Amino acid sequence: MNYVFQFGDVWAAWPDLLWGCWLTIQLSAVSMLLGLLVAVLGALGKTMGPKPVRWLVDAYVEVIRNTPFLVQIFLIFFGLPRAGIMMSSNEAALLAMVVNVGAYATEIVRAGIEHVGRGQIEAGLALGLRPLQVFRYVMLFPALSTVYPALSSQFILLMLNSSVVSTISAQELTATANDLQSRTFRSFEIYIVVTGIYLALSMVFSGVFSGIHRAVFARPGQR
Repeated sequence: MNYVFQFGDVWAAWPDLLWGCWLTIQLSAVSMLLGLLVAVLGALGKTMGPKPVRWLVDAYVEVIRNTPFLVQIFLIFFGLPRAGIMMSSNEAALLAMVVNVGAYATEIVRAGIEHVGRGQIEAGLALGLRPLQVFRYVMLFPALSTVYPALSSQFILLMLNSSVVSTISAQELTATANDLQSRTFRSFEIYIVVTGIYLALSMVFSGVFSGIHRAVFARPGQR
């Protein structure tokens, strides 16, 4: 093997890689928060909504879970402008990630809701709570507590999948690496470093989610 590693160009572009890393963190965090909101609303519609709403949520989940993420990105970025909905590459990337993770997380949250004991729900209704109040005060917190590990894994996977949005020139870590590679032609070195950065990001997100779990779901009386 005669290849000689040369990381000089990579280290020289370290500020660019850090900026790309920060953009990935921003994009992933916002997508996670909005995706969780979509998931809660979807799970509410699927478990307590009327039949048309349940059918609509089922269709949304099945379409997203059974089509490639890359195709979804292209459909949003290239297809929506045909319908008069214009957006930047970063906006399209955010929308695609929210739509994608929302579908997967909807099923996760729904499973958590169905894990809540029927007796708790009936007790809430017997106390005079409306169905939406029962969902909010009786079902949601125990459901999220039950499925929190699965949601955390799904959100970390979302962060890793954010690299795909570089195909529409959305600004994040992989797009930054691609630009750097086109200038330096040091593909091997650049993507070795980027691999390490994604690994570090996964560990950071995992630590953050563990901290949230201890602070929110593992308090005294909630164990």
